[in-house]
Amino acid sequence: MDAAPLAERMRPRHLDEVVGQEHLVGPEGILRRAIAGGMLPSMVLWGPPGVGKTTLARLIAEQLQRPFFTLSAISSGVKEVREVIEQAGGKGLFARSAVLFIDEIHRFSKAQQDSLLGAVEKGTITLIGATTENPSFEVIGALLSRCQVYVLRPLAEEHLLALLDRAMRQDTELRHRSIALAGTEALLRASGGDARRLLNTFELCVKAAGDGVISITDELVKQVVQGQAARYDKQGEQHYDIISAFIKSMRGSDPHAALYWLARMVEGGEDPLFIARRMVILASEDVGNADPNALLLATTAMQAAQMVGWPESRIILGQCAVYLACAPKSNASYKGIGAAQQLVQRTGDLPVPLHLRNAPTRLMKDLGYGRDYQYSHDQPGHAGDQEFLPEAVSGTRLYTPGDNPREQRWAEHLDRIWKDRYR
Repeated sequence: MDAAPLAERMRPRHLDEVVGQEHLVGPEGILRRAIAGGMLPSMVLWGPPGVGKTTLARLIAEQLQRPFFTLSAISSGVKEVREVIEQAGGKGLFARSAVLFIDEIHRFSKAQQDSLLGAVEKGTITLIGATTENPSFEVIGALLSRCQVYVLRPLAEEHLLALLDRAMRQDTELRHRSIALAGTEALLRASGGDARRLLNTFELCVKAAGDGVISITDELVKQVVQGQAARYDKQGEQHYDIISAFIKSMRGSDPHAALYWLARMVEGGEDPLFIARRMVILASEDVGNADPNALLLATTAMQAAQMVGWPESRIILGQCAVYLACAPKSNASYKGIGAAQQLVQRTGDLPVPLHLRNAPTRLMKDLGYGRDYQYSHDQPGHAGDQEFLPEAVSGTRLYTPGDNPREQRWAEHLDRIWKDRYR
């Protein structure tokens, strides 16, 4: 029996077998066109786990018949990067076409990323980095400016079902067995949209079902997944579930649960910046102006965690998590920007009122730009009763102050200024 896991056995062998990324490798996909033209830029592939980043990098190199080198950001340092670049640079006519693939490039330090700049700039290598994190935060600007960023989409249900069907029809170990999918809900839920996890969980279920006719039921999947829970947690398989529980615990003002889920991530070796960025978002989305200091503290915690790293940053993150959990909550600003975006999408490109327009030229002034604008600081209370919205949406209320002492004071202040306009 083949010792390789099912996910490895079913790894696509050519671009036509890649599912869920038609915008990149479909008939009109941007990468498909680049490959057809023999032109390949350095790039960062950004997407969730198990959507094909590593596979796509290998297939690109194979399609263009380029030497392929790979490094893992977890186990490689500057020394290893330089050694690979030297190897790639020593291949004569192929030197400028070698592909260097770096998995989890978001874990590379600034020094490690700096060591890539010269080779990417000179064309000694074509860099393909893979990341599950936003490259705007994780890849240094100098390197990011030399790369194209391609976003890989999460796999939808139809993609996952197609992978299962292909595995049952084509895999050397499974195609001779009688397997029926009596239920797929639990299997799809357990996969979390990760093709690798889907196929490996499916293989575990097949093995657990024994010989003869195999029926994959939701109950069987739940039993198998529960039996593997500890291994999955330790390896970060519940990465998104745990960060979700952490965020919801802080949103729900439970510092005890927040610390528990934080500890789960600390013990699992999670990236401290991944945790810190989510707290920055929560500080604005869920605490908001009920306590503006929350955003300042979360931002400072992220910067401090970046400076000190593990294990000491657990103290910083713990302090911040407790503060955010205990802080008063308001999502009024979050709801306000959402309502404003919906209004813009619904009403389109409405004209700016003439009195609010900039008037840098004489012609603009003659056309009425800026006329009758009231300078707010010259008005009583530093606020004049004038229109700031386009006429078509005048009086539209987008921000409703939250039910907390700070924003209720704002509400009283706004009522004094605007009286009935935004009621």
